[in-house]
Amino acid sequence: MTVEHIQIWERISKYAEEVLGDIDPQKTKISTQLEALKPVMEQIAKEKNMTLEDVFILYMDLASQAGVQAEANLKSELEEDGMNGFSNIANSLR
Repeated sequence: MTVEHIQIWERISKYAEEVLGDIDPQKTKISTQLEALKPVMEQIAKEKNMTLEDVFILYMDLASQAGVQAEANLKSELEEDGMNGFSNIANSLR
């Protein structure tokens, strides 16, 4: 991610926390969530001279990258704790 992309990601994420803070993302349609984020995405699109669609695509790409990074971080932490396999994790729960 570029510095600009990180700033966009953080800005949309902060806005999302404000407007979507109390919803359950697993039970709320993606279209409803995106509609709630539309105002900040429109503002970013205007500032960056981009289309709303381009900001949406960028956001989805950044969300995917953030998810991959979060998963890699979790895997790394589990490996550091000696829980690098399912059986190790299951055994740690005993």
